[in-house]
Amino acid sequence: MFELVFTEEQTMLREMVRDFVNNELKPIASQIDEEENIPKEITSKIGELGILGAAFPVEYGGSGFGEVGYCIIQEEVGRACLSTATFIGAHVSIGTNSIYLGGSEDIRHKYVTPLATGEKIAAFALTEERAGSDAFDLKTRAELDGDEWVINGEKLWITNGPIADTFSVFARTTRGISAFVVEKGTPGFTPGASEKKMGIRGSKTSSLTFDNVRVPKENMLGSEGRGFLLAMKTLDAGRLGLGAACLGACKELLEMSTKYAKERKQFGEPIANFQAIQFMIAEMTTMIYAAESLVYRTAVLYDKHEMLSRQSAMVKLYCSEALDKCVDYAMQIHGGMGFSRELPIERFYRDARINRIFEGTSEIQKLVIARDMIKRNGIL
Repeated sequence: MFELVFTEEQTMLREMVRDFVNNELKPIASQIDEEENIPKEITSKIGELGILGAAFPVEYGGSGFGEVGYCIIQEEVGRACLSTATFIGAHVSIGTNSIYLGGSEDIRHKYVTPLATGEKIAAFALTEERAGSDAFDLKTRAELDGDEWVINGEKLWITNGPIADTFSVFARTTRGISAFVVEKGTPGFTPGASEKKMGIRGSKTSSLTFDNVRVPKENMLGSEGRGFLLAMKTLDAGRLGLGAACLGACKELLEMSTKYAKERKQFGEPIANFQAIQFMIAEMTTMIYAAESLVYRTAVLYDKHEMLSRQSAMVKLYCSEALDKCVDYAMQIHGGMGFSRELPIERFYRDARINRIFEGTSEIQKLVIARDMIKRNGIL
């Protein structure tokens, strides 16, 4: 039986992150959106607080809070700024985690440690022009030449692409798809210009070009041909963090909407007295309860090293779609004020939409869930 109870250490972690979010991140969240940039002092403070390494073991520079701790962090950050949550997610749960999951001890100590401490920033390079939902159809290639792998190709829509120092790169080799660590500044490796996006505008996204990029043989993550499995395993964790950030945003929107409904008067009384408004608040509350249960139940399973591709897909599917519904209700409750940039609801509305697309579309999540249940004959 699952019971949502947090330890004293986890509660202290939440309080620490919430204090940072309320005092330093939330006041500049609109600025981050307008300027399309997360200030260096914010990313540096995130590193100093240990947020970028909270999920990883102490021996690799982390804090040992695991996936539950990471989801607590993303929930709190998601309440203020989904651009910052996206930056953290790309760094922690896919960029760094792929190196942690696939790397040798030497690779972990060399790369995970400076990433966990915030000394360097990570990115995860899988998506290509014809390999979005069909992630297996990679055209980027890597060929072994002596003691080096030579990588050629192009990646698209890479979060943290313009700012990262360390990249987990997936390319096709003679035995299938393999994964490599590529460092910023390697000859032939060029990040593109930042993309102009509708939402999460403070999060930097770009293409990556590989022109005869040479990396040491030992920079392969795991064995040759096992890269696709590593990518899918990495995305399991990424989808949990994404769900947690959506959960935090939903909670913030509910809090704002409830407060506004009690203050805003129409026809001589607060709109909170109207059944139409009450129904929207009821639906938001119920979705949040379900999302919270999904996120943390699955995070506990992840920390127990249990298989959870289906569960993480359910988290990603439900939480991303719940956020779209919650932000729509919040805007409806706030009326014209919700549509105005005077309040953050308009920003949340734009930021929310990408969650049903990146790290696997809602349609792909449904395929993962359905195929697993068919394989299990529908037995949970």
